[in-house]
Amino acid sequence: MNLYLAWSARGARAFAERKLRERLEAGKEDPDRINERRGIASVARPDGPLIWFHAASVGESVAILELIRRLLEERDDLNVLVTTGTVTSAAVMAERLEPRAIHQFIPLDAQPFILQFLDHWQPDVAVWTESELWPTLVVETHARNIPMLLLNARMSKASHDKWRFARGMAQALLSRFDQAMVQDTLTMTYLRRLGMPAERMKVMGTLKEGSATLPCDENERSALAADLAGRPVWLAASTHEGEDRMALEAHRIAMRSSPRLLLILVPRHPQRADELATMMQADGWRFTRRTADELPEPETQVYLADTVGEMGLWYRLAPISFVGGSMVPVGGHNPFEPAGLGSAILHGPYVSNFVDIYQRLTEAGAARLVSAPDRLANEVADLLNPDTAASMAAAAWGVISDGAAVTDKAVTLLMETLDEAETP
Repeated sequence: MNLYLAWSARGARAFAERKLRERLEAGKEDPDRINERRGIASVARPDGPLIWFHAASVGESVAILELIRRLLEERDDLNVLVTTGTVTSAAVMAERLEPRAIHQFIPLDAQPFILQFLDHWQPDVAVWTESELWPTLVVETHARNIPMLLLNARMSKASHDKWRFARGMAQALLSRFDQAMVQDTLTMTYLRRLGMPAERMKVMGTLKEGSATLPCDENERSALAADLAGRPVWLAASTHEGEDRMALEAHRIAMRSSPRLLLILVPRHPQRADELATMMQADGWRFTRRTADELPEPETQVYLADTVGEMGLWYRLAPISFVGGSMVPVGGHNPFEPAGLGSAILHGPYVSNFVDIYQRLTEAGAARLVSAPDRLANEVADLLNPDTAASMAAAAWGVISDGAAVTDKAVTLLMETLDEAETP
């Protein structure tokens, strides 16, 4: 079945090259690794069996790190390839991937690029995480009889509604997967409606429950903790445009009852940091910046943590965390990261990406919903009581501990699939 009758190989390549030029000019590609986006590998394929994981961006790739570590422990001859599509995720993978695990940028979804990619890597098993399905990639992988798994699958209502208008293509893609481990029953319902055979799916929960806690440099943590000298601290993590101002407004209110309170502000996209610094300067905030090698001073009100890969540090320092992407219609970000590091969790109403997880955290008394800056300020003020914050953090830890078996099930599925692929 040809899904690309309208696309000649020449037309696909021309379109993809134009997209690459646009992305390079916008600073969204690494110029030193741009050939990877054409399917031209920058490193040799290692000998032996290879499991390939495709993860869209930072969150999806971080979620599989513990799974990768466990798989590499299972077999000394096994290697792993991880592909992602963003510069930020590449930087995180460079720091955190295990030996025998390789990162490459995913090629653009043009047939000539995909064929070069598959010719070089020849994976024994192909794993898609969550729900980023590039049609050419799926079709050409399946054409080579490579076992295909959909892991940690999640589909929002918005994604389902978009795919519904291309149900024929959705069914053609989903039917090519051998098995799917889905995060929740809602995702299973959506995938079944779009053509994924029900007998190939199992509800397993999310891998993020079983992932290892975010790392941090212990020397940095000790130094910053000493520098804060017992000051009350809260964190606004992974904030998007609009949420920064809300967090700052809440901070100004909370400081009325706790004048020494420090806000650690971590934008989801560090490239917005200059814009935030300009805004804070205009509003009269006393702030310092991580990328300027500055530390919070006694008079500092806001610490702008504008680096990549240090969330483990900030969650360890802050007993209270507002998780961003939830006060604006983004869908929320991963609450298991603060839950695993002893932080009480606050979030806005837009958590469609993690609705089941937030529901469980809320029912356990581990997370609280805030709908406006004044409500956020009130909750921060309440959680400055150490006993209250500690009680919420303990409840959150209990929730994530219950989910560690998800990684065990994923390891079993992948090793069984690899064994079958290697059997003549």
